Amino acid sequence: MTKRQDIDRSGLTLILMGGWTAEAEVSRNSGKACYDSAIRKGWTAECLEVERDIAQQLITRKPARVFNALHGQMGEDGNIQGLLNLLEIPYTHSGVLASAIAMDKPATKAALSPHGIRFPDDLNITIDGDVMCIGHPNQPKFNAPVVIKPRNDGSSIGVMLIEDCTKLPPYSTWIQNPEQSAPQLMAEPMIPGRELTVAVLNGQPLTVTEITQSNHFYDYEAKYASGGSQHQLPADVPDHVAEQAMAWAALAHNVLGCRGVSRSDFRWDDDKDELYMLEINTQPGMTATSLVPEQTAYCGTSMDDLVDQLLEAAQCD
Repeated sequence: MTKRQDIDRSGLTLILMGGWTAEAEVSRNSGKACYDSAIRKGWTAECLEVERDIAQQLITRKPARVFNALHGQMGEDGNIQGLLNLLEIPYTHSGVLASAIAMDKPATKAALSPHGIRFPDDLNITIDGDVMCIGHPNQPKFNAPVVIKPRNDGSSIGVMLIEDCTKLPPYSTWIQNPEQSAPQLMAEPMIPGRELTVAVLNGQPLTVTEITQSNHFYDYEAKYASGGSQHQLPADVPDHVAEQAMAWAALAHNVLGCRGVSRSDFRWDDDKDELYMLEINTQPGMTATSLVPEQTAYCGTSMDDLVDQLLEAAQCD
């Protein structure tokens, strides 16, 4: 993308980060990295730790634009996007509708499955007090490894692999913070095979990364602990698998109306040669070693240039 000379970089650019959700610390890491890139590109940028007075902060500070480095609920689900629309402050990444749908995994499935994208099946999960069951109580319909996760959280927070779904942990296991509302959970069969991801920038897929780790599956620790995972790009997978993953990632991005950058995550069952989409992220991690900046760098766009592009394209719905 050619640098737009008509954009005034002297106006205040606020990097929104942090917040009060489970992904606040991940967001701070993204925000600080994006701030450094913005400064190097000549933007007059400041970081803003998001608290519940964010509306008043924005009214008082009067930024020319916002870089949305928030992750998870509130920052990624359409709420902050709606506020910025009302205040007429241009912002990076996707707008209200795409953010809201992508953040809710069942809604994502409902929106994208009719377009031919394959997702893992939904398993019926019931909760009675603190007792959870897959299928009907005492008569499970499914007894194989399952993944249970919040329907609207990211960063693999609250994701748990259950080897025997006849022996589910109590529901209270997923209630990490009693001050927050209890999570809505969903269950899917564990797809065996390999973890793949594809970044999409301005509607175009970049490449395929394979993620490997020593953990049993790609959980929060594997994502963020030092040495927790390794990234191979481009992934050493057959051409038809790479092409399918990239096509589905671009399709998901464009069908939902995403803007800027997104990242779609997949499982490839290499025994059955079946690819499954797991989710699409409209606010992917943005540190220098995160998956999206790695892919853009591989394709010739540095982290600094990526942040610059996103800021240049900032807009309201």
